[in-house]
Amino acid sequence: MLRIATWNVHDARGADGKRDLDRVAKVIAQLDAPLIGLQEVACGPGDSCDVAQLALANGYRWHAIPTRGHADLQHGNALLSLLPVEDVRIHDLSVPGREPRGALEARVVWGRNRLRVVVTHLGLRAGERRRQVERLLSTITDDDVAATVLLGDINEWWLWGRPLRWLHRRFGASPSVRTFPARAPLFALDRIWVHPREALATVARVTTWGARHASDHLPLVATLRLPTDEI
Repeated sequence: MLRIATWNVHDARGADGKRDLDRVAKVIAQLDAPLIGLQEVACGPGDSCDVAQLALANGYRWHAIPTRGHADLQHGNALLSLLPVEDVRIHDLSVPGREPRGALEARVVWGRNRLRVVVTHLGLRAGERRRQVERLLSTITDDDVAATVLLGDINEWWLWGRPLRWLHRRFGASPSVRTFPARAPLFALDRIWVHPREALATVARVTTWGARHASDHLPLVATLRLPTDEI
C-alpha cells in the first residue's frame, strides 16, 4: 500500500490569517505519505523558498512548477517525494485572460512499479476548467506505467459539472470528500483519481487540529494498492 496526499497550503496562511510555515511542515509530517502534491506553495527561486524548506524539514526531495509571481517570489504546484523520480514534465494549462495555471507530471518508481503522478490546480471559472481538463486528458497517458495518479485542487464546485464527469469517465469515479473551507468543510474541491480505478483503495480527509488551522483547505490522503506493490 502507498499513501498519497494532496494539499492546497494557501501560501502557508491559515484560517486565522497568520502565515506559519512550521505549522504546515508539522502537518506534512503527520500525513505519513511518500508522495504529496502541493498547491499555492512558494516554489522559487532557489532553495530558500517554502517548498524547499518543507521538503528539508521532512526529508523529501521536491519538484515544482511556478505558475505565477515574479523573479523574487514564485508560487505554484509542487511534488514532495520520498520515492525515486525518473522524469518530470511541465504542462501549461493557462487560459488567455485568466491566472496562469499548469500541471506537473512526474514518473515515480515504487518498488517494481512505475507510476505517473500529475499535480495540478485548476481555474476558478467553469469555462476555464473545461478547457484545462480537455488539455489534461489529451496529454496524460498510461503508457509504460502501472498506474496514473491525478491529484490537486480541481476547484469544481458542482458535482455534476462537465470537468468532473470527464475526469470520472477517464479515471473512474473517485470519492467526493469535502475539504473546503478547512474549519467547516462544505465543498469537495480537492481530488485524487487513480487509473486503473481498482488501484485506489481509500480516500479520506485529514481533520487534525493542525490541518484545520494551517491552511484554508484540508489535506486529502489516498491509499494506492497494486497487485505487485512493494516499497
